[in-house]
Amino acid sequence: MSEDEELERIRQQKMAEIQARIAEEQARRQRELERSSVMRVILTPEARQRLNNLKLVKPELVERIEEYLMQLAQTGQIKSQIDDETLKTLLDKLMPRRRDIRIVRK
Repeated sequence: MSEDEELERIRQQKMAEIQARIAEEQARRQRELERSSVMRVILTPEARQRLNNLKLVKPELVERIEEYLMQLAQTGQIKSQIDDETLKTLLDKLMPRRRDIRIVRK
């Protein structure tokens, strides 16, 4: 194999990798747009604000909650918009409990 053929093969390989990354990024953006539009429909503005604030601290928890809410919406289990109080109770159920550590001095 000549150097020119080797270089062309490497260029094609790199181009394929770049195109795959671009396609993956576009798919991720599309999923994110769909998720945000569904959240706009099923959550009140106050509940969306609470989720956005929580996303800054615990993004993986918010992702789980959004997936759960999307499943509920897709199966038709959500009858009206979820308000802030309902979201708080949902968060209490899904958030892991923290253990309190107490130090007792004698």
